[in-house]
Amino acid sequence: MKIVVLAGGRSTERNVSLTSGHKITHALQTKGHDVAFVDLFLGDDLQAVDSIDDLYSSDPIEKDYDISDAVLTDDDINKLRTDGTTQLFGPNVLEICKTADIVFLALHGGDGEDGKVQAVLNLFGIPYTGSDTLAAGVTMDKKVSKEILLYNQIPTARFVAAYRNQVIPAVPFEYPVVVKPSNGGSSVGTHIVHNEGELKPAVEDALRFDTTALIEEFIKGREFSLGVINGQPLPAIEIVVNDGWYDFEHKFVTGNTTQFITPPNDLPDDVHDAMKQMALDAMQALGLTNYARIDFFWSPENGLFVIEGNTLPGMTPLSLIPQEAEVVGISYPDLCEMIVNGKLELLKNK
Repeated sequence: MKIVVLAGGRSTERNVSLTSGHKITHALQTKGHDVAFVDLFLGDDLQAVDSIDDLYSSDPIEKDYDISDAVLTDDDINKLRTDGTTQLFGPNVLEICKTADIVFLALHGGDGEDGKVQAVLNLFGIPYTGSDTLAAGVTMDKKVSKEILLYNQIPTARFVAAYRNQVIPAVPFEYPVVVKPSNGGSSVGTHIVHNEGELKPAVEDALRFDTTALIEEFIKGREFSLGVINGQPLPAIEIVVNDGWYDFEHKFVTGNTTQFITPPNDLPDDVHDAMKQMALDAMQALGLTNYARIDFFWSPENGLFVIEGNTLPGMTPLSLIPQEAEVVGISYPDLCEMIVNGKLELLKNK
């Protein structure tokens, strides 16, 4: 099978995406597929090959990027292009994708998770992994997705929205509260605010990354994540941070003390089962298909709450979903292939 792995883009999480993309490329090549790695933003000038088909015959590449420095500015990213343009799709990206049986979207952050890339691929009839344009866009927007979850009676934190150049609304919850951009990922621009004096600077920082910020009630509890692959929930993984909370630094900076425990210790079986069902319910409510990750808080006192859905979660071998899959005997290469085959099966049955 010919597969294009599409990564990079202009997202603040560009380096995370590139690392995932190279790992996925290598994994699918070990399964016998012809795979081409393509950077969404930089593209390929094709001068070094006789034809696009030659891109699929290159030796497996495994490359890591400095994901601890992954929050890149627009200026940082734009300087990577030598042709002086800043358009989303780099040279020949669509031409290369048209030659594939399917495109594996290894994108993270705004590019890919907001549905625009999927929309363009739809226009050209190019199949891709993950959820469709509408589901991706809805889930990327935390304000909209939380409204959908609440409408479907799926527990999630209550919130009020703040907007650029407008007065910050009154906070109807007790402090602490969580402030975050409505559109974004990897906890970039997210703050835990302990009093009214901390609120304004936190909202202003969140609004640097989006035009809308959410002020959420703080849900106290243990943090979990649970992936769903082709309609089957994986075991949950617990995220244990010993010196703070699961922010960008604890996700990507080496040397931190974050622990990932799967299956979780002393999580009651009925709670684990409820978490799996709630993940399926959240995916259905948000229109998610193929694969996704749903994040949770749980405590005996407060119960189970969905934090958010992730349509294009991290996919290095050390990312959360691959760790969960390994617990039930699914290797990383098999997992990548399952995602591809699952999406092709969905498309065949449409």
